[in-house]
Amino acid sequence: MGEKIITALRLEGFFNFVSLNQKIRYTLGKEERLKSRKAIESLFKQGKSFSVFPFRVLYMLEQTSIVQDASPGKSGHSKLQAGFTVSSRNFKKAVDRNRVKRLMREAYRLQKNDLQQLSVLHHYNLALFFIYVGKELPEYKQVVEKIDIVLKRMIKLISERG
Repeated sequence: MGEKIITALRLEGFFNFVSLNQKIRYTLGKEERLKSRKAIESLFKQGKSFSVFPFRVLYMLEQTSIVQDASPGKSGHSKLQAGFTVSSRNFKKAVDRNRVKRLMREAYRLQKNDLQQLSVLHHYNLALFFIYVGKELPEYKQVVEKIDIVLKRMIKLISERG
């Protein structure tokens, strides 16, 4: 469903700000990570959640003020931030927890661009927090599929709020 919405938006020219000559950068930089203790606490207190096994996703969607000449680093510009965690109850070894987080970050990094463009288009700040609740080490393919489902669900949510 979310894929149809993105396709329709592309056909209607909503994504013209990404020119054809400009390469899409698949990055997950420092400013795109949810690291602030205050932001994480408010996300857990005020945010909403849903589950797509093996993930539980917390999110908080806020409308931003519209600033015409804001560059990506300035306030007033829409931003998308994400955090990732794995329970030490289910994975006793830090090596295993780090592996799962690395898989989650990589899958998110490669698939987040449509969600990022949509949040900028609709002037939303979006904070996402992925919690891995599964008990077994996942395969990369499984993580990619589930992150894709989560991101499509978020795209649909933003599109409906409009």
